[in-house]
Amino acid sequence: MSAGVVTTPRRTPGTPRAERAPRNPRTIVSRGVVGLLLALYAAISLYPFAWMVSAAFKDSEEVLEGGHLIPHNPTLQTFADTWNQLHFFDYFVNSLQVTLLTTVLVVVVYAAASYAFAVLRFPGRTALYRLFLVLLFVPGVVTLLPIVLLEHELNILGSHWGLVLPFVNGTAPLAVLLLTNAFSTVPAELRESARMDGASELRIFASIYLPLGRPALITIALLTAIPTWNEYQLTRVSLNDPDSYTLPIALQAMQSESVVQYNTLMAAALILVVPIVLLFLSAQRYFVNGLMGAVKG
Repeated sequence: MSAGVVTTPRRTPGTPRAERAPRNPRTIVSRGVVGLLLALYAAISLYPFAWMVSAAFKDSEEVLEGGHLIPHNPTLQTFADTWNQLHFFDYFVNSLQVTLLTTVLVVVVYAAASYAFAVLRFPGRTALYRLFLVLLFVPGVVTLLPIVLLEHELNILGSHWGLVLPFVNGTAPLAVLLLTNAFSTVPAELRESARMDGASELRIFASIYLPLGRPALITIALLTAIPTWNEYQLTRVSLNDPDSYTLPIALQAMQSESVVQYNTLMAAALILVVPIVLLFLSAQRYFVNGLMGAVKG
């Protein structure tokens, strides 16, 4: 055996393994208390959602009884009435159109902008990037009145474009921050190799950076789609035609009625929530990876 090399003796068959040191009882108790408190917090947080789901499957009489979460006579008629009689399909389509158009524009526009910030060199690049970061600290409510006045001047107030364009603009700081950091982690050698092979800048962007940045792109898509789908404030002051209402406005209109059917209201709320929950669960892995990649970048 050469000098300076230390070998670890192998465990021969029949030799008992070294026993682990016993855990400190205080550690076990403290972890148990923390786990119990977290479970209690989760139960309290999930109870309103559980009550909403329960009420959506009850009739108008049973939902007023209260005291139990499991419906005695569960029914889907509430969903049918909400979907058909209250024209919720039209509101659903309006929300879907606004959300999809906003998300597509955000991903396409700010992916290209972030590629320029991460890879290209041009005058004012650093100052412009810092300006996007500063906009992260501007509250959205501050820009509400200027947006409405500008939409009136552009004659788009009351249309879905009056929602899409502010949503796209409002997502710019976060989208540029996450996507620029994600694209900055791509090895420069890949781009140089593609340039030597004669690939154009657009080809490099589409064939190398977009596939490698997929987790960040999906993350931005989720961070755009969820608040756009749930947006109420700007939607309320922008839309005045009931035919163009989105789901949050339709839900608020139901609450303003003189007689509120709580089972119908909860069914409508469940219709509003379920698509976003399913979307997040289906893309959760990419969402976590995208955030971790952006933070590392």
